[in-house]
Amino acid sequence: MMSAMGRVVTAREDLASRRRYAALRRESFDGGDLVSVCLRQLWFTRCSFRGADLRHATLDGCCFTLCDLRGANLSGASLRGVSFAGCDLTGADLRAADLTGARMGQVLTGTPPHGLTKAAGIRLDNAVLRDLQLDQVIGWPLTG
Repeated sequence: MMSAMGRVVTAREDLASRRRYAALRRESFDGGDLVSVCLRQLWFTRCSFRGADLRHATLDGCCFTLCDLRGANLSGASLRGVSFAGCDLTGADLRAADLTGARMGQVLTGTPPHGLTKAAGIRLDNAVLRDLQLDQVIGWPLTG
């Protein structure tokens, strides 16, 4: 992406410049360097963040619906009040992330198990899970 000045705009700059509540659909940030990005409650639908580096990002209040975050590095990220609905977080790194008030759940797609959030193999060491809401999350590591 090019700016008006002819300079290449990085994915991090593009996302950080989006206005509050902006909706993004079917965009790919796969493998992107999004370290320390600060987003304004963006709404992502069917976006892909496979293997993206989101270490220490501020994603407070963002909504992810049917997004692919497999293998994403979210360690140390602020995910307060984030919603993951029908997302695939398989193998994501959430160590030391703040998930206070976050929601992980399903999207009504008509036929289960489609639309369920997947969390198999995620890493949660030292993550803050205060008031985390779970609704039919596949592979949640803290089942009992």
